[in-house]
Amino acid sequence: HVNVRGSLVLNSVSRFPQKRCYAAARRSESLIEPLGGRKPSSAAPLLPQSVQVSKLPNGLVIASLENYSPVSSVGVFVKAGSRYETVENQGVSHVLRLAANLTTKGASAFKLCRGVEALGGSLSVTSSRETMVYTAECLRDHLHSLMEYLVNVTTAQEFRPWEVNDLTPRVRIDKTLAQQCPQIGVIEKLHEAAYKNALSNSLYCPEHMVGHVSSDQFLHRLGECVKHSVLKQVGEGLLSARSGAGAPVAKAVYRGGELRVQNTDDLVHALIASECGVMGSAEANAFSVLQRILGAGPHVKRGSNITSKLSQGIAKATTQPFDATAFNASYSDSGLFGVYTIAQADSAGEVIKAAIAQVSGVAEGNVSDDDVTRAKNQVKAEYLMSLESSDSLLEEIGAQALNTAAYQLPDTVVQAIEAVTQDDVVKAAQKFVDGKKTMAASGQLKNTPFVDEL
Repeated sequence: HVNVRGSLVLNSVSRFPQKRCYAAARRSESLIEPLGGRKPSSAAPLLPQSVQVSKLPNGLVIASLENYSPVSSVGVFVKAGSRYETVENQGVSHVLRLAANLTTKGASAFKLCRGVEALGGSLSVTSSRETMVYTAECLRDHLHSLMEYLVNVTTAQEFRPWEVNDLTPRVRIDKTLAQQCPQIGVIEKLHEAAYKNALSNSLYCPEHMVGHVSSDQFLHRLGECVKHSVLKQVGEGLLSARSGAGAPVAKAVYRGGELRVQNTDDLVHALIASECGVMGSAEANAFSVLQRILGAGPHVKRGSNITSKLSQGIAKATTQPFDATAFNASYSDSGLFGVYTIAQADSAGEVIKAAIAQVSGVAEGNVSDDDVTRAKNQVKAEYLMSLESSDSLLEEIGAQALNTAAYQLPDTVVQAIEAVTQDDVVKAAQKFVDGKKTMAASGQLKNTPFVDEL
């Protein structure tokens, strides 16, 4: 799935000599009107374009947005996240993410690096549980040249055994860095405990597979996947080497459970969740609004977040320092919603129970219309502000094209959020309260309750 986007700021003031501007100011003439003797440009104005989506015979979906930017960005979105791993190839998506700059049939690793550099471009790879995204950026006049490198990286890699083996130290570095962040560990453990398959797979290569992911596993995995007219031509020609229906997709099966990691950390990180709505559904919108009602982080930089329901409720239960936010993760066939708390070991139990009590309060109807309106405004503002970023816009267009082969305008998304009612929010909270719980915790857990005690 390929997308193009960018941004352009026009500066027309520099067209006029500084002396003329200065003289006009001295004569008290308006600087927003054309200067005398200067004819306005007769060039036709650039009309705003909409997102175009096409599906090619080889199964590739092309989505593009022309906004006249001098910089073009292209993303190849592939359903190759960690959820598609099997028992035999666990960790392959992590290593594949690091293997983007290895030798291909059309360019060596050295040529890839120097070639992209010579174009003034950039090439990056990110992955999630659902997708792997290859992103390239360059000046729009060099797009076709950069696309050749991008297609080589996505469809023509050789995965030479000695180069793959050289990735092992980088895999270990990634794992070590992740271990330094308790939040990453708790979220990974939550997914492992919550699901029987698919979404239970970690974003990081498991320890027993480090150094054991082979070139053959890479080649098998890539064999499964693969200005609008320019982009379409590139997709039909260069990406025709990889096509097909892909591997069978296992539906995520939620089970609930608990994983506890006992260590010597002073703070206890705990995350309690239930299954929630799938991505793009009306139920998922209700959970997004509920998340803002409970509190999804401070809205003032370095603020105390004391205005959130979670913070207000927990502050009545303990005088110890704490932090609490609502957690929400939606996927194509499942989702998780819950509360994430950070507390001192001695007060962890009180903090966790007070946080869950706040969700129970909403489930009992203790939420006002003003709370719902404020939360909906926050969801809409966050969504629209994210589209101001070129990276987020590319991700939004690509994700929609990958999952639905279409694109919803921002107005449509905003209308769906606005349609959420107070009853929808209460039902979402009730689903969390009544649902089977999953819990992940790390730290000194002597005063941390088990999931069946909540």
